[in-house]
Amino acid sequence: MQFRISVGGLCALFVVCATGWLVGCSRPTSSPGEGPGTSGVLSPGIIQVKGSDTVVNLGQAWAEAFSQRTGTQVAVTGGGSGTGIAALINGTCDIAESSRKMEPDEYELAKKNGVDPREFTVALDGIAVVVHPSNPVEKLTLEQLSDIFTGKIRSWKELGGFDSQIVILSREVNSGTHVYLKEHVLCRGNKECDAEFAESALLMPSSQSIAEEVAQNPKAIGYYGMGYISPKQKSVAVAESSEGPFAKPTIEDVVSGKYSISRPLLFYTNGEASGAVKQYIDFVLSEEGQKIVSEQDFVPAPPGKPSEAS
Repeated sequence: MQFRISVGGLCALFVVCATGWLVGCSRPTSSPGEGPGTSGVLSPGIIQVKGSDTVVNLGQAWAEAFSQRTGTQVAVTGGGSGTGIAALINGTCDIAESSRKMEPDEYELAKKNGVDPREFTVALDGIAVVVHPSNPVEKLTLEQLSDIFTGKIRSWKELGGFDSQIVILSREVNSGTHVYLKEHVLCRGNKECDAEFAESALLMPSSQSIAEEVAQNPKAIGYYGMGYISPKQKSVAVAESSEGPFAKPTIEDVVSGKYSISRPLLFYTNGEASGAVKQYIDFVLSEEGQKIVSEQDFVPAPPGKPSEAS
């Protein structure tokens, strides 16, 4: 008996076989929550983590170390704290990374979607205010920073610097760092304040893009998490008032509270973490995970503080 397979049929057969092979190789057959090396809640074999660009490099370092240790894949993507929180609310990630706390309206929307956000403090961060290394300005008060970012102060000459226009760089509005700076610097903690970044501010898509622009623009001023600080930018010392004390975003001054522009870095999960997601969070909060925090130039979470904050 002879069998004849057309070229088209042969191609179709190859595609079916190849697809089956790829599916079989791309994901293990184990179910979520069975133990190390299994899966996240959403994707068998992968824990999906989305959110803050401040945390993304740290998150990728955690993910690599955890994957090497357990075999569980952790996919980490940025886009901003708002993006991560929205993904959690919409059910498209296992963990939202955030550099700000969730807002009341976000909790309300989460509840409507059947999502019960749980918060974990995984590290601390000081927001560095950075200028080009050639800029002679070394220190600024919170009031001066507010006036710079709202556009009231427009020239570096008013601050003892060059006779040149200030180029303001800011993160986009879905960034937790943008929100934090607006609340704690532009508005100085006043919840009735309606201050906004100057219309002339250049909205940048990531912390890395701010770092790159400041490194090549002597007129620029920007901000990002302390993990992005490099010799290509200069962080200015900051104080509540002209009387001081002025401090830079160092581990010691963030822990002591001397550096006033600091905040917790957070994870959010839907309900109590379990299975591989819980194992990942436990790893992040472990001695090994917190050592990675220090290696990435952030500040370890305060010892003895409960991992779940709410």
